[in-house]
Amino acid sequence: MKRINESLIPMLLVLLMGLMAAGCNPAKTYEEEQKEKIRNFLDSHPDLDFELKPSGLYYFEEITGTGDLAETHDTAYLFYTGYLTDGYKFDTNIETNGDLIDTLVRPVNEGWFIKGFDEAITYMRVGGKSTVLMPSNLAYYDYTPLVFEIQLVKLVKGEGKGGR
Repeated sequence: MKRINESLIPMLLVLLMGLMAAGCNPAKTYEEEQKEKIRNFLDSHPDLDFELKPSGLYYFEEITGTGDLAETHDTAYLFYTGYLTDGYKFDTNIETNGDLIDTLVRPVNEGWFIKGFDEAITYMRVGGKSTVLMPSNLAYYDYTPLVFEIQLVKLVKGEGKGGR
């Protein structure tokens, strides 16, 4: 039996480790972590009866609005608060003491919002308030699911102008 040159052993180990690492898919780990975050959020909020939309958006209508239904190209006036699934608030246009600052004004479904936010608005009527849970493919693509509370306070029908 022939012996392997001992100086080749470290190189063979590095090669073997590289082949093993190539077979691993780190994105799958992130996808699994994201699914776990979504599952944990849903489990810890059983009072929110989310409807899972075909896109993967979880939609819960807290208050059903009585005004017009938002449609593509309408201009929406919104109050919102964004959270991570662990409850960390990362963005809002409502002051911390609960006072309303100013509405966010954007055209609906024209790419001004992230995909999940745009989609959620199209399910809402003026006066409505919804909570949405969106996986990263509908948010910012970093395997971080996001939660938004959205209030649709006004709607201007027709071509969106993105301003007042």
